[in-house]
Amino acid sequence: MQDPYKILGVAKNATQDEIKKAYRKLARELHPDVNPGDTKIEERFKKVSSAYHLLGDAERRKKFDNGMIDADGRETGPFGHGGGGARSRAAGGFRDSDPFGFSGANPEDIFDEIFGKSGRGRGGQGGGFGGFGGERKPQKVKGPNISYELTLDFKESILGTTKRINLASGKSLEVRIPPGSEDEQTLRLKGQGMAGMNGGEPGDALIKLHVHPDKTFRREGNDLHCDLAITLAEAILGGSIEVPIVDGKVNMKLPANANSGTKLRLRGKGAPYDRNAKRGDQYVHLTVKLPDERDDELVEFIRDWSEKHPYSTR
Repeated sequence: MQDPYKILGVAKNATQDEIKKAYRKLARELHPDVNPGDTKIEERFKKVSSAYHLLGDAERRKKFDNGMIDADGRETGPFGHGGGGARSRAAGGFRDSDPFGFSGANPEDIFDEIFGKSGRGRGGQGGGFGGFGGERKPQKVKGPNISYELTLDFKESILGTTKRINLASGKSLEVRIPPGSEDEQTLRLKGQGMAGMNGGEPGDALIKLHVHPDKTFRREGNDLHCDLAITLAEAILGGSIEVPIVDGKVNMKLPANANSGTKLRLRGKGAPYDRNAKRGDQYVHLTVKLPDERDDELVEFIRDWSEKHPYSTR
């Protein structure tokens, strides 16, 4: 048998609750009633059940971790692997008549929780797989959710868009990304997960969004921020300047004598935040930029002007 920790997908230092949680999830996905006729999944289900039988009981797990029993539950050492025949419960193993390990630290306890006690027969009798089915109608169980990830451009996240994704079922689906969506946000598509059991409704598809950073804009809550360089003349004289917004561009009034660090607001140009299309604001942070090349005329003018109009900034 393979490493039971790997079969359940848990670390060797996992808690008993983590082991139980991992088995519960796998039991939902792999149970033969959910995958009728699939022999590969049926075989994996058997391995998962056997692994939980070994690790789900703290004492038996301790023996395995200490090398006292192997992954099949048989004792190691001079008396552990000889003699053939049926494997006994006393040795911590599974009897040939008990292929799923339904004794001891018991997968049936998990099945009771998942399917309801009426969902399995008594004493190995009944119509379902491995004694499942019972005389009474099994409890309906909602199918597991399936998680997906989707990457968006910054503009798409603010203005909204439609993306096509391929589901695990093989179906392709158009997904509407609502305006104002945020990085790490999760969208839920009801009924697009795994099939339910015993007539239960299907699970949901959970789509986690990842938004690419933008070179121009940054988001803080529902507000957008951008930096904008202006010329010396624009800073001193003011006027009308063109400003980028996520929708395109707009003209904004620039006050005279605008310094670097001045912050101007464009109302309603931020991210949408409710169904009525209300939006946050956009803030424009100004930076005064001098000419790239030295201008002697400007230098002489500033020298003469500063001598006549001294002022301190520190």
